[in-house]
Amino acid sequence: NEISLFAGLIKCGECGKSLTIRCTNAKHPQQIYSCKTYNAFGKNHCTQHRIDYDTLYSHVLRKIRECARAALMDGEAVADRLTNTCEAEQREQREAMERSLTRDEERIEVLDKMVMRLYEDMIAGRISEQNFNTMLEKTQTEQTELKTKVSEGRKRLSDEVQLANDAKQWVEAIQEYANITELDAATLNRLIKEIVVHERIDEDKTRHISIEIHFNLKPIPEVEQVTA
Repeated sequence: NEISLFAGLIKCGECGKSLTIRCTNAKHPQQIYSCKTYNAFGKNHCTQHRIDYDTLYSHVLRKIRECARAALMDGEAVADRLTNTCEAEQREQREAMERSLTRDEERIEVLDKMVMRLYEDMIAGRISEQNFNTMLEKTQTEQTELKTKVSEGRKRLSDEVQLANDAKQWVEAIQEYANITELDAATLNRLIKEIVVHERIDEDKTRHISIEIHFNLKPIPEVEQVTA
């Protein structure tokens, strides 16, 4: 039903726990979300992060429609913006990974040469067979670990090359929702990775809630401020 629409998607921006839904005890009951940590342990552990279900529903619906209409107006520009945003945020991490993988690949080459020398030393009688087996096992274990690490790292880097294609596919997918009038679980699961709610409280107790909608093209948050 509608109440469970955001289950598993909505998170607290401070403690990382889920926001859970409940009904207020007011004269005119409302469905609200609040932080699971706050509900269990109180304000000394996290703040409430309260947001009305209707407010969240309207905000997410409007944001999806806005993105869909922008994609319809100029899909190529939207795809480029998404790609550029992702690349800017991932560039430093990608460069660091590339350096690490290069070091690991160089180490694998060194280990290959070490194995050859071990064989030569054993054949020449410079080391015993027992020492050879011990050293070979240690060397091969390191080789296996490094090769697995490099293989996984290279795959991750290769996957990032698909970023532009992913952006175009996302733009094509969201265009379908330009005139959407209601949300359902299938739509949310297709388009949204998670919804993060942050809360800031002023000295005069004014609450400021900000909502990040992380669409299923990582890591692109759409952020909007909601003052409570």
